[in-house]
Amino acid sequence: MSLAVLKSRALAGMAAPEVSVEVHLANGLPSFTIVGLPDTEVKESRDRVRAALQNCGFEMPARRITANLAPADLPKESGRFDLPIALGILAASGQLPGDQLHHYEFAGELSLSGQLRPIRGALAMTFAMQRSPAGTPRAFILPQANADEAALVGDACIYPARSLLEVCAHFAAHASHTALQRHQPMLAAHVFPYPDFADVQGQQQARRALEVAAAGGHNVLMVGPPGAGKTMLASRFPGVLPPMSDEEALESAAVHSLGGHFKVEHWKRRPYRAPHQTASGVALVGGGNVPRPGEISLAHCGVLFLDEIAEFQRRVLDVLRQPMESGVINISRAARQAEFPARFQLIAAMNPCPCGYLGHASGRCRCTPDAVLRYHSRLSGPLLDRIDLQIEVAAMPPAALGRHAVAGENTQAIAKRVAAAFALQLARQGKANQRLSSTEIEQHCRLETHGEQLLYGAMARLHWSARTYHRVLRVARSIADLAGSPHITQPHVAEAIQYRRVLREV
Repeated sequence: MSLAVLKSRALAGMAAPEVSVEVHLANGLPSFTIVGLPDTEVKESRDRVRAALQNCGFEMPARRITANLAPADLPKESGRFDLPIALGILAASGQLPGDQLHHYEFAGELSLSGQLRPIRGALAMTFAMQRSPAGTPRAFILPQANADEAALVGDACIYPARSLLEVCAHFAAHASHTALQRHQPMLAAHVFPYPDFADVQGQQQARRALEVAAAGGHNVLMVGPPGAGKTMLASRFPGVLPPMSDEEALESAAVHSLGGHFKVEHWKRRPYRAPHQTASGVALVGGGNVPRPGEISLAHCGVLFLDEIAEFQRRVLDVLRQPMESGVINISRAARQAEFPARFQLIAAMNPCPCGYLGHASGRCRCTPDAVLRYHSRLSGPLLDRIDLQIEVAAMPPAALGRHAVAGENTQAIAKRVAAAFALQLARQGKANQRLSSTEIEQHCRLETHGEQLLYGAMARLHWSARTYHRVLRVARSIADLAGSPHITQPHVAEAIQYRRVLREV
């Protein structure tokens, strides 16, 4: 047989379309050609495959070798096609029995010695393979280092291998006793070492606001002087979020797998991403010639913390507006398009003025009104409109610190209340309050007469938009859920309104 056909997967955003690896041997001058829109990394497979076959003791056919990666209009990148190309050459040249190859899919980068190196996107590839509409799902042979993450997909049949020789032995009839063993996921119950809220002294209002945000999935902006504890509060926020569901954990893990840095010990751990102020728009939302997920996608189902948010470039911050509403980011390039999930909670922190001490009891601020206004204008109105809770975090007086400090609740106590409130939301509407649509708000966030009058009065005085009106209703619903109340009362509305403080005006 001079033709062998194997199956593999490409990556296109979160999708992993099927690729047929067709290897044909023909008479003529010896050559090795890879076609099917291969990237530079794929073209370099020729040298890796040739060296791996020879160092593993196989014969590299002195014939005209053509490897076609179909469909031809789908871009192919990375070294994951090394393994199926090598196996295709062996099967087409009769050095490997090929009657069982159609029951498997293959992916793996080969070293020159024939060892299998890990690839990125193994979880996304396995997820797509398992949900393939074409007949019975195939088994997946891939590098040993990717086995644990691929096995997270339920019912997937994973066969890890350390080298090309191990894969060949699996298909050799005379060496069935050396066949690869199906991999079983090993998921231990991990205890995540989140910092404890008990370490935070004072700041009762900020703690309460973060509890409301955790219960309903709301975005938060904290404004306060340096050293007030904004970063300390944000770093403890993931510890009080509701536990991740299996679907959320799989989505989050798949995104991190695309970036090539997923760790099994982080399974079901809420992501916490804190990019530096110098991050570009592409770093935040993702991109590149081969689209990769950015910080907002790596924070999917978790927290995106922007410290000193006013120091980010305004055009960089404005790219967050669309994914904050839709929960996805669509990246379009001349030749490729990709869609990544981006349902994150934004926790932002900033100083009240350029020097950071506007309104401080020391009176040390010397910033002019124009300088303060220019500083505030770095955050656009549409972006602020999408942040549900905007609170001030005041500096702690000396008398409230040290041995005179009053210990606050620990993370476990807060997380228990948040989990109970989130359970009410799931039972009522099947999602967090922050994700309620306008129609669902009318159904689940009805106000009593006094609460309605209070909210309408606040809208008229503060000139709120319709978006702000709906966001206040969602926050009020979360406050009611924390109180275990089926109805949104006037005190719940009043608390939600006070969380809509705008930046200090001068």
